[in-house]
Amino acid sequence: MTADEPAQTLAGLGEFAVIDRLVTGRGQPSAVTLGPGDDAAVLSGATVVTTDMLVEGRHFRLDWSTPYQVGRKAIAQNAADIEAMGARTTAFVVAFGAPAETRVDDALALADGLWHEAGALGAGIVGGDLVRAPQWVISVTALGDLDGRQPVRRAGARVGDTVAVVGELGRSAAGYALWDSEIHHFEHLRHRHVVPEPPYGQGRAAAEAGAGAMTDVSDGLLADLGHIAAASGVGIDLTAAGLAADRAAVADAAAAVGADPLAWVLGGGEDHALVATFAGTPPAGWRVIGTVVDGPARVTLDGAAWRGNPGWQSFD
Repeated sequence: MTADEPAQTLAGLGEFAVIDRLVTGRGQPSAVTLGPGDDAAVLSGATVVTTDMLVEGRHFRLDWSTPYQVGRKAIAQNAADIEAMGARTTAFVVAFGAPAETRVDDALALADGLWHEAGALGAGIVGGDLVRAPQWVISVTALGDLDGRQPVRRAGARVGDTVAVVGELGRSAAGYALWDSEIHHFEHLRHRHVVPEPPYGQGRAAAEAGAGAMTDVSDGLLADLGHIAAASGVGIDLTAAGLAADRAAVADAAAAVGADPLAWVLGGGEDHALVATFAGTPPAGWRVIGTVVDGPARVTLDGAAWRGNPGWQSFD
C-alpha cells in the first residue's frame, strides 16, 4: 500500500476475509491437528476447542436480556460450535469484563446462567478472568472431546449428499424484530432471541450417522452453508418446501412487523441449529432441506440465487 492509498478497514474487508489474512501462512505446532477454518480447532488427543465473545450493545442488550439470560446465551453459542464438530462439550473458561459500578448481584446472576447452561451439557466452568471494562464483555472458550471419532469438518460435503437440519430456524431473528419493534406478543419468539436452544447431543448423533460436513447456524443458514459449499467445492440447493415448517412458525410475527418470514429463516442466524450433509439417511429428528449439487460453490433456493440478506456481518 502506498502513502496515497486509503488503509483498509475491518468493515470494508469483511470478517472472514480479515480472518483469512490473520491466519494464512501461520505455522501450527505439532499438537494442533486442525487449525483455524472450521467451527472449532482440534488438538492432539482429540480435544476440540473454540472461543467466542459477546459485547454489550452488539450481541446483547441488558434492557432486553437479564444477566442470567446473557450467561445462558454465552455458553449455548459456544457449545453449538463444539456440537458442530461432532464432539461432546466438557468444559468452559469464561472471562468477564464490566464497569466498576456493576452490581455484584448482576455478576452473580450472569454466573448462574453460565453454570445452568453448562450443567445442561454435563460440563463445568473450570476457570476464567474478571476485569474492568467500559461495558459488559463475556469471552468464552469451550472445550470438547471427540470420544475417538474424527471431527466433522466443513470440507466433507459431496455431490449427491442430502442436506438436513436439526433445531429451529428463524426464531431468533423473529425475536429480535419483535424486541426492536416493541411488540410484546409472541413471547416464545422474544425468549428465543435472548436464550438460544441448540440441539445438544445431535452433533454426536450426526457424526455417528456418517455426516460428511456440518456447521451450526450462527450467522444465517445461507451464510453458514456457504462456508460448507466453499470448503467442499460444491453447490448446495435448498428447497422452500423443506423450510416450510420454519417459515410457518414465524409467519404471524413477520406479518406483525411487516417482514418476510423466509428472510428470517434463510438469513436470521443465532438459532444455533445444526445443518449437515449425509450420504445416507439423516438421524432421527433431522429434516431434509436440500441437496449437494455440482459447483460453483454457492447456495441456492429451488435452483435460484437468493436476493435477500444471507446472514450476519460482524462489522456492519
